[in-house]
Parts: sequence; structure tokens; C-alpha cells
Amino acid sequence: MLNGSILQDKMSTFPFSFRTNKGDIIDIVELLAVLLCIPLSYTFALYIINNYHFPFYTIDFKLFILYYFNYFNYSWQFNLSEFMFFTVIILISWHVFSRMTIMARVPGNQRFLTVILEFVRGNLFILIILLLVKFLFNLTSIPVIFIFTYIAVSLPVTLAIRLFSIYRFKIYRARGPGLRQITVIADSNYTGIIDKLIGQKEWGFKIFSIISDSPEVKTRYGKEIPVLAEGKDQLKRILETSIIDEVLYCKKEVDKKEIRNLVEICNEIGIVMRIQSSRSDLDPMEIRLKTVNEKGRLALVDMPSFKLPLEIKTMTDFYLSIIALMLLSPLFMLIMLAIKIDSRGPVFFKQERIGLRGRKFKLYKFRTMVEDAEEMLDRLKERNEMDGPVFKIKNDPRITRFGSFLRRSGLDEFPQLINVIKGDMSLIGPRPPLESEVVQYQRWHLRRLSVKPGITCTWQIMPDRNDVGFEKWMQMDLNYIDNWSLGLDLQLTFKTIVTFFTAGGR
Repeated sequence: MLNGSILQDKMSTFPFSFRTNKGDIIDIVELLAVLLCIPLSYTFALYIINNYHFPFYTIDFKLFILYYFNYFNYSWQFNLSEFMFFTVIILISWHVFSRMTIMARVPGNQRFLTVILEFVRGNLFILIILLLVKFLFNLTSIPVIFIFTYIAVSLPVTLAIRLFSIYRFKIYRARGPGLRQITVIADSNYTGIIDKLIGQKEWGFKIFSIISDSPEVKTRYGKEIPVLAEGKDQLKRILETSIIDEVLYCKKEVDKKEIRNLVEICNEIGIVMRIQSSRSDLDPMEIRLKTVNEKGRLALVDMPSFKLPLEIKTMTDFYLSIIALMLLSPLFMLIMLAIKIDSRGPVFFKQERIGLRGRKFKLYKFRTMVEDAEEMLDRLKERNEMDGPVFKIKNDPRITRFGSFLRRSGLDEFPQLINVIKGDMSLIGPRPPLESEVVQYQRWHLRRLSVKPGITCTWQIMPDRNDVGFEKWMQMDLNYIDNWSLGLDLQLTFKTIVTFFTAGGR
């Protein structure tokens, strides 16, 4: 059976990147529409209340329309702070929703009905969030009926804009950005699918390489795409040296032994394995019917089918990061000032790290070392106290006085909230390694790159984490991936807070 862990492909299944195409104003138009729907919804709610005589306990609100225009001859006072707070919640909810739903991914073969159903499901999710915000924060000036009328007004408006954005996004995808790189294992019977994957970039895939012994496949695609001969370790070599998001197996006759071997290779480092075949006697293992190449085919997908916890994790990462940045901004200013007083150099330290599937990104931290710390590293490597490719020593002479406190408390990691908002990282997840460390990884270590890296994880909450051996550290990260749940993330969050106040790390 397939033994894919719960988080493998999880973060890549819901891309959450806030990088936008400079020429694309769809997001701005949608947010403006959402903003305009707010006063329209208030007016609609007042009309219902005025004409259908809803009980007073359902309408405890002071509306700015009434205050400004004296509408319906009411004279309620307007609570500006509650209104602005709720407006921000609405805008953030829609912005997050637009990055999480199936429309944001825009698969080229998705049925129109499926898109609408996914959109309605997302609106219901937002409805629940808004109701929770109203009651948890005791927003007495926000009526319950307004929340329902807002969903009723905004749904058709934003749906129309989103459907138009699908059309625009297909054009954007056709130009090449944001594609998921795949390796295809195929025979001559599936050249049609390969043609579709090459020609219809709106599907979101880019063929990195093809593994096939078919002369027809080699002749047909060899000039544009590397076509490699089939072999026992061919796929393994590709996955170890290249950024591959998925492996697609397309053969008329499915070799069970070959499939088991390929799945084991993919699972070992957390790569998604898909099978596209007209027939197979494999046991049912997360088998789903996919519409590819305009025909129903058997598709085996090595990924979880229940995705709601992953959506919650994605939204939680974004919401908490935004709130934390706002609440901690005064502390950030004090830290920045202390860093400047303590030593020469910039406030922030930027370093290239390895993220999901081997993708590189810039990680942000408060600077805790002297300005020429990177140049001093070569002279200190012989004093390394960690086994494996990681470098750490006690009493590192590069660390500044204030930097020592930042490291013990974990405050130096807080700027990575920006990385979470950008979509490079998650709040909870394995720490992002350096490229120099990854090149020394053993094969089983690579599976920790199958999920987005995080600010904190099981290793960070250890009292003396630098005394933990490298192999145990890697195993702890893999245990997190294999046993992931929202409850585990919540548990690690509380333990991280305790670690912050006890300053047990170094």
C-alpha cells in the first residue's frame, strides 16, 4: 500500500504565495468589489429589518450609513473602531480565500460546476469565520443579519470576477510562470497526454524530463525535453538532483512491481506519485477518477483526500502572522534600536535557504552576529560541535552581546513572519536548511523538504537543542511530518511560547 505521510504534498497542494503578476489587477478589482459590497450589504440588512420587523436583539448595530445620511430616520451612533476592524477581517478573509480555493489554482480540466461548488464552500467557511469574530470580540455594532446579507451580496459579485480571473489566469499560466515541474514515465500509448501537458500550460505543469524506452517518445519529444532511458535508479537520480514536484506514470500496462518501487522512491523523499492508466489490477489506494485528455482514466494519487485541516493550517499561518506583526511592531522597533546600539551592521540578516521541494528563498532574521560573520566561518569549522552537515558551537565568538539574548529567547526568528506571509514558510514545520547542508544530506533526509519549512518545530522546543545529534534532529522532523495534525501544531505552538519565556535554547 501507499504509505505517504499526511503532510507530503500538503503545502504544495495549496500554494500560498503572495507574489503577483505586475500586469494583473484582478486581485485589486476583487478586493475593491468586496469593499463596495460592505455598504450595500448594510443597506440591504436595514431594508430587511425595517420592512420585516426583525426582533431588536438581532439588530444591535450602529451603522455609518444611518449616521451620515440619517437613513430611515434612525439616529444610531456609529462605532468606527468596530466597523474598521470587521472590514479588515472581511478583506483579509477574501484575500486568503482567493489564494486557497480551486480558482486560484485554475486547473485547465476543471469542470465549471466544480468551480462554483468550491466557491460556495469557501463562502460558507468565511461566513463561519465572520460569525466567530463577531461573537468572540463582542462586536455589538455588527448585526448577525448583516453578515448573512454580506455573503448573499458578495457571492454573485465576486464569483463573476473570479470566473473572469480564471480566464485571465489561463493566459498568465500559458506564459510559463508558477508551473509545477514533473517527470513523466510513459510509453507510446500516452503521447496524447504528454502533448496536452506541453500545450496546455494552464493546467499548471511543466515537463522537466521523460523516462521512456519508446523510440516514438524519444523521436517525438527528444529535441525539446530530455528523454532518458528507463532504469532502476533513473528516477532516483532525477529526484536527487532536480526540483521535481510530481511524478506521473503513464503506461497502458501497469507493472505492479515497478509501481511499488517507484512509489517507494517517491515516498522516501516526499514526492507526489500519480498513475494515469487505462487499466490496472492494483488494490484501491486513494484511487480517484481524473478527467485528463478528455477521457476518464484511472488515477492513483499519493496524497490525502481530506484537505480541510490543511486549509485551516494555511489560513491560520497567514492570520496569526499578520496579527503578530502588528502586535509585536513596538517590540520590533526596540530590538532594531538595540541591535544598532550593540554592534555595527544592518538590523536584518538575509540568507538563502532551501524550502519546499528544494526551492530557494531569502530567509529573514534579526542580526545576532558581527558584520563579517560569514567570512569568519571557515576559520571556525574545525570547532564544530554538531555531527552531520550542520555547524554549531558553544560560545560562538561571532555572536554579539545582544544577539546572544535574541538567540536564547528565539526573538531573532520573528522576522520570518514575513516569510510566512509571502508563502515561503509556515509557522510550524522543519527548519529551512542551507544549500551547503542539503548537498550533504542522505537520501532519507530529503523527505523533510517535502513540506514547507517552519519557524518552529520539535527541535526548537528542546531545552538544550544544540546537544541533540543531527540524525535525531532529522528523525524528529520526519516524525512531525508523518504524525502531523492541527492538534500537534497547537501543542508545538504552546511549547514554543514556554520556550520563549524560559529562554532555554542557545
